[in-house]
Amino acid sequence: MAELFAYTDGACSGNPGPGGWGVLLRAVDGDEIVKERELKGGEAETTNNRMELLAAINALESLSRASQITVVTDSAYVKNGVTSWIHGWKRNGWKTASKKPVKNDELWKRLDEAQARHRVTWEWVKGHDGHPENERADELARAGMAPFKSKAG
Repeated sequence: MAELFAYTDGACSGNPGPGGWGVLLRAVDGDEIVKERELKGGEAETTNNRMELLAAINALESLSRASQITVVTDSAYVKNGVTSWIHGWKRNGWKTASKKPVKNDELWKRLDEAQARHRVTWEWVKGHDGHPENERADELARAGMAPFKSKAG
């Protein structure tokens, strides 16, 4: 049976500024790539963290049925948020430990809902470090940003 991976990345030109997100979805059976799909998108005025979140959200929301998947991100913000911080935020009514509203809470709620449909393993990789799938996700994120970057210029 094939293993499913989503390699996700976000990009932003300025923070805030035009941004994009990218996803490389890959089904692998042993050493063989069985199926591959690429997703991308962007926004005219956004932040890097929002784009990182949207990459993970779109990866999970794009799956038509409940799946076991490994999401690979170079964002410690996303990985730590979804595996650790989110539990406290939910307990505290979407407030941080210092009682401030959680930034991007609507995206965190969407990610929480999207991952609840699946069995997700989260992995962090160092960005811009030659990891081929992470590099491809970065290219897709930049491609997702491109139409908005030209308008902002």
